[in-house]
Amino acid sequence: MYKKAYGIIETLAPLHVGATAGEESGNLNLIFRDQFTQTGILPGSSIRGRFRSEMRRDNETEANYWYGSPAETGESDATTESIVKFEYASLLWLPVFCPGQPIVWVSSPKLLKRYQRIAGDVVKLEDGSPLKTAKVPDKYLGSSTVKTLNVDGKKKLFFNFGFLELTKGTTDLSAWFPGGDELPAVVVADDEIGMIHDMALYRQSRVRLKDDEKRVDGGGFFNTEALPEGTIMVFPIAIRNTASKSKSWHPFGNGHTTSEIYLGGLESIGFGNCEITLKNLDVVTTQQEKAE
Repeated sequence: MYKKAYGIIETLAPLHVGATAGEESGNLNLIFRDQFTQTGILPGSSIRGRFRSEMRRDNETEANYWYGSPAETGESDATTESIVKFEYASLLWLPVFCPGQPIVWVSSPKLLKRYQRIAGDVVKLEDGSPLKTAKVPDKYLGSSTVKTLNVDGKKKLFFNFGFLELTKGTTDLSAWFPGGDELPAVVVADDEIGMIHDMALYRQSRVRLKDDEKRVDGGGFFNTEALPEGTIMVFPIAIRNTASKSKSWHPFGNGHTTSEIYLGGLESIGFGNCEITLKNLDVVTTQQEKAE
């Protein structure tokens, strides 16, 4: 049996997880994307690898216990099953430039539905009912804090690609934000989020200079894309019941559920700084102790 927890990621700097820097001219280092919505994802293996490396610095034995022992050359049975398992992190809210706001956070019904499935047992609405019983917001619905333009008696937002009409109006969407603070936001269609996502990505052109002078080395030009600062993501965590009552998973130290951590690549140029908040760990520990 597995107990469920989940994590919330908020990017404090651009986040790049995908292709690494290449030497070929004009290389575009793309991020990993969900196959259906074409929005950025963070693979579970990347999250697990960072958690493992952070714990391994202090206690390699504990890291192997929680995240599994690595393969050893010539040892076919050296690997062990991990106690903690991570699924991929998907977008929940993506910050997009919008004239007059200046930022609007955007999501889609499919992305919100995944969040509902992951976090519905613990996130509550104002009336106290579980979020899992709430209806996923419709497309073209805005938050009560978003600023709209009145065009011919209709509420509209102006993005770089044109006007977006909020046909469903605005309502309180605070329950769909993990921190409870309602940001200026809008829900768009699942087949539109990919286009908006590509418009919102952080992009940077980079060159490799010669060692002895400030001139571009031949073939040393490449581009990088990343999820922008302020992106909110969610990922599920499964924790297998352990045989030891003395062990409980606290990757940030006892009593701490939030920490800043670097994810992805290109940390040396300021990418990847994120804040991760683990949710439902207290419920997992209590249920685990009862099971034992």
